[in-house]
Amino acid sequence: MTTTGKYLRNCWYMAAWSDEVGETMLRRRLLGQPILLLRKQDGTAAALTDRCPHRFAPLSEGTREGDVVHCPYHGLGFNAEGQCVHNPFSDTLPKGANLRVWPTQERDGILWFWAGDPALADPALVPDFAPIIKAGLAPLKGLMGMKAPYEYATDNLMDLSHIEFVHKGSFAGNGVIFAGKHELRQEEKALWSNWWMPDVPAPPHTLGIYEPGTPTDHWLDMRWQAPASMLLEVGATRVGKPREEGVVVHQAHIITPETDGTSHYFWATTRSTDQAHEQADAMVKSLMEQAFIVEDKPIIETSYANLDGMDFWEARPAFLGIDAGGTKARRVLQQMIAEEEAALAA
Repeated sequence: MTTTGKYLRNCWYMAAWSDEVGETMLRRRLLGQPILLLRKQDGTAAALTDRCPHRFAPLSEGTREGDVVHCPYHGLGFNAEGQCVHNPFSDTLPKGANLRVWPTQERDGILWFWAGDPALADPALVPDFAPIIKAGLAPLKGLMGMKAPYEYATDNLMDLSHIEFVHKGSFAGNGVIFAGKHELRQEEKALWSNWWMPDVPAPPHTLGIYEPGTPTDHWLDMRWQAPASMLLEVGATRVGKPREEGVVVHQAHIITPETDGTSHYFWATTRSTDQAHEQADAMVKSLMEQAFIVEDKPIIETSYANLDGMDFWEARPAFLGIDAGGTKARRVLQQMIAEEEAALAA
């Protein structure tokens, strides 16, 4: 399935975790396009169209010799710059038989690709996820397929009040959200959707560090950057103590469109305590998978499916105050797409 959706193009999208991309070729559909991800012999990553321009076979099912990928259908060879460099039937290379190559950047254990004009691919615009690898941390991470557009995951993540209802088996805070205060602020094109919950029982991520029921000041700070890159800081400290003394977890939530109606949900988490503790790793991974796969995924997918093909705004969603973060993110993204389209039409 290809996509006809409107996407923000001149921005960085996550293509993969860096350690997913090695000598073995990786095919991934991103923004409706089949893309071949590979790591070149010099250690850098490349992203190319995974479609031979001859008879359109997927190159990822072919063979690789050094940095040259050979089509499984007729053996044409392409280098990592997308140029056809080998024709087994002639010394003449076919005209126009080149592949599109997407600019890439690797940072914080993430492989990013630029979906728009290569001349505008500014490395300074790569979202910062340094907290998930700070001090040499090896975050727990994963990838979840989602049968819903990426904006629906943004709605979910920018409104963390849903933990009281959706996450009863994982993050449920026994009503602490209702004791909290929500703040939404914008810094240029980035949004912050933050919850502050003073003097509440210790949240689940402090298990084994604080005694159950310990009074804590608890916070949830979510940063959103277009199109759907989100960094969450989950923290708790003893009442009145500075945040630096608390138990802090950083999570990456990065959503990349696969097609109009499906998405790749990349997630990662790390923590400030028990960094090399296998039992703690297992507990945290189990908690995250419960939250994402068992709890978030079904409600997001069924809510989208329940629209029966209607557009989100066409369905005229009722607005609650807690929707401010997700609604603002949708509006900012729409504005950025409109500005980009206007610039192209000028």
